[in-house]
Amino acid sequence: MPDFNCSVCGDSFSVPQAALDKYPGWEPKYCRAHSPKKGGQAAKKARGGGRSGSRREENLTTDEVLSKYSGGPDHGVFTDGSASPNPGPGGWGAVWVEDGAVREERKGKEGHTTNNRMELRALIEAFKMLPDDAAVTIFTDSRLCVDTITKWAPNWERKGWKKKGGEIKNLELVQELLALYRAHPDCALEWIAAHSGHRWNEYADALATAWMRE
Repeated sequence: MPDFNCSVCGDSFSVPQAALDKYPGWEPKYCRAHSPKKGGQAAKKARGGGRSGSRREENLTTDEVLSKYSGGPDHGVFTDGSASPNPGPGGWGAVWVEDGAVREERKGKEGHTTNNRMELRALIEAFKMLPDDAAVTIFTDSRLCVDTITKWAPNWERKGWKKKGGEIKNLELVQELLALYRAHPDCALEWIAAHSGHRWNEYADALATAWMRE
């Protein structure tokens, strides 16, 4: 079963592929202990209502992010994407950072899209920033995107771009991203926890949500 990481405790948890296929665009965020559907203190923390746990979406500008946050890795390419509502209008952002300084950043928006499409688009644009011989880590807070490219897509490709569960969602973006990933053999694709105070993940989020403020 596909694995995800809880945005509250960071622990890995599994969701059956059949459940993911039933709700296209859904990316599980919480383990069983912290599911908002369970109520109680764990649910309050998951929604940002307790003293600890993930905080709420802040919708900060990039300048506000830089003033507020300093944690996390300071080298790599950081990406984010979202739609509000999902599906609905959305945006993506990517920032290339070297030793804590921005080397390049990109952002974009679409009038009707999904969270997953924007996460994939952000990663595509991130790889497009880089020369083929780059050796950096590309970070995304979408566990689904990481697993799609590093685990599942090569298998789908071998089967003629088919999977047991039926249609491959966002196939054209998955194929484009897989090709770019392979064209950068010295670059790693890694998951990073969302809204955990990592400066450059928060910065990418600010780029992805800039369309809301503009």
